[in-house]
Amino acid sequence: MTTVPGFEPHWTAPGNVRTFVTTRRGGVSRPPYDTFNLARHVGDDAAAVAENRRRLRAGLDLPAEPAWTTQVHGVHCTRARGEGAEDGEADAGMVAEPEAVAVVLTADCLPVVLARDDGTAAAVAHAGWRGLAGGVVEAAVGALGSAADLHAYLGPAIGPEAFAVGEEVRAAFVDQAEEDRHAFHAHGDRWLANLYILASQRLKRLGVGPHRISGGGFCTFSDAERFFSHRRDGETGRMATLVWLEEA
Repeated sequence: MTTVPGFEPHWTAPGNVRTFVTTRRGGVSRPPYDTFNLARHVGDDAAAVAENRRRLRAGLDLPAEPAWTTQVHGVHCTRARGEGAEDGEADAGMVAEPEAVAVVLTADCLPVVLARDDGTAAAVAHAGWRGLAGGVVEAAVGALGSAADLHAYLGPAIGPEAFAVGEEVRAAFVDQAEEDRHAFHAHGDRWLANLYILASQRLKRLGVGPHRISGGGFCTFSDAERFFSHRRDGETGRMATLVWLEEA
């Protein structure tokens, strides 16, 4: 049984694909990173982050140190390999062996987890609006192969009642796909954007079956007890969404 605060999502992936989403509680970081911040790049004390990461690995009995990277709202997808923990920049990671753990860090952006039907590979992407519009989901899908063989899980992100954006954000999506207009609702001179709809529609267009897309319904902004939110708090910590494979 895990001792890490968080949850293992219920989704349609094969049983050997393990996924875990952390929350903000259960660590040692002090405000404004209280308490289970797992990111080194946000200004938190390095020793506190190291202890939080140690608790994460021990509490989940992970097969390896997660392949930590810094998310930069891009589309680069790395491959996690065993103990090859790294601190470079990437917005998606994939695993294709049981001795590796892929991870992304979020505090409003949407974590999208993908897994093959046969349980031989999985990936996780950091999909804020820039990453979604830029193609980070496509990059993660491409790393895994045919979209028709994939399952998807949408983790905690800022909800559609809190994510106000400008016309340039709406245009970035609608100019690519007219149907994405359904993910935006007028809010004064701005728009309320639904990352869950945007991600789901993109996954469907790529060929992921709608019955294979799970998750959604969170709001990191409004749930301050469980989640970090950069838009709500500014200086804050990051949650982790991890994926790894067990021996089939």
